[in-house]
Amino acid sequence: MVTAEQARAALSAVRDAGSGRDLLELDWIQEPRVQGERVVFRLALPGFAQSQRDRIVTESRSALLALDGITDVQIELAQPSAPPPSGAPIGAAGHGPGGHGQLPERQPIPGVRRVIAVSSGKGGVGKSTVAVNLACALARDGLRVGLLDADIYGPNAPTMLGVADRTPEVRGDGAAQVLVPLQSCGIAMVSMGLLVAENQPVIWRGPMLNGIIRQFLYQVDWGERDVVVVDLPPGTGDAQLTLAQAVPMAGVLIVTTPQEVSLADARRGLAMFQQMGITVLGVVENMSTFIPPDAPEKRYAIFGSGGGARLAEEGSVPLLAELPLEMPVREGGDRGLPVVLSAPESATAQAFTALARTIAALTPVPA
Repeated sequence: MVTAEQARAALSAVRDAGSGRDLLELDWIQEPRVQGERVVFRLALPGFAQSQRDRIVTESRSALLALDGITDVQIELAQPSAPPPSGAPIGAAGHGPGGHGQLPERQPIPGVRRVIAVSSGKGGVGKSTVAVNLACALARDGLRVGLLDADIYGPNAPTMLGVADRTPEVRGDGAAQVLVPLQSCGIAMVSMGLLVAENQPVIWRGPMLNGIIRQFLYQVDWGERDVVVVDLPPGTGDAQLTLAQAVPMAGVLIVTTPQEVSLADARRGLAMFQQMGITVLGVVENMSTFIPPDAPEKRYAIFGSGGGARLAEEGSVPLLAELPLEMPVREGGDRGLPVVLSAPESATAQAFTALARTIAALTPVPA
């Protein structure tokens, strides 16, 4: 008859893809026990490791069924839960945005001096491009910068930073486990895009989304950071609520294009943050004009003009930047080297540099 020790030895061959560590050591596989010809164990994956679940299940079954006398494997799947803002162990109780009881006090991220969010009312306005280039521009000015890609359903930062083929490491044991951000282009970054297979959709309801964002905030080894830039998904949903309720923020940028369709959605996002008591640092108008590569002296307002200024005036906030659209913006994003690094003399890169310095001046380091 197979013993529990033999079952554990078989399961020790199943490893975390990022760190290469034994899942028993990580406490992701728990309580393996033998019941006659069956092995039963509990699979308790943290939110950031959910993308590995199918592989882990398949490898665990194969390893156990290879044992002489084992004909069945039963796996109990634990529901990933959101850690409370203090970064306590996964599975500890806490209230989400829709939960009952008093909301927890906003908790800072250890070692992080400022959190700045980049938001938009709708997709397709270049919000991630703004977030990534802002982070890189701040880093070029000597700040220690992190980038948290909170766009769980459409993560683009890994591609824009050239790390889409890498998997982050997990350090620590049990409740002390932390995800190690990847280093690229002078910044430290985490993203759901690093934790799921290419083209794999993330099909999660609000509580799981809430959980992974809190883990990206509090269970990542951010180290000492002058600023963490958060790339939010478009809209006014769970991700925005989770961030606003979890962590104190220095402020949020609202990204829009000049056209009216973009402005209508951006108004809602701006109003949401103001109603929640979050400082709106200002409006960034992206794709203000197109600069053709063969005639850099020309400007074409292909999406209209003046929209960002109108939105800023309506919201009583400053217009922080009018970012042009140039070919190097798309080229840099596609090849993993943002325009502020790949074409620093371009008009767009210079506009991002000016934006970064404006943001740094608007968000002084807390005393």
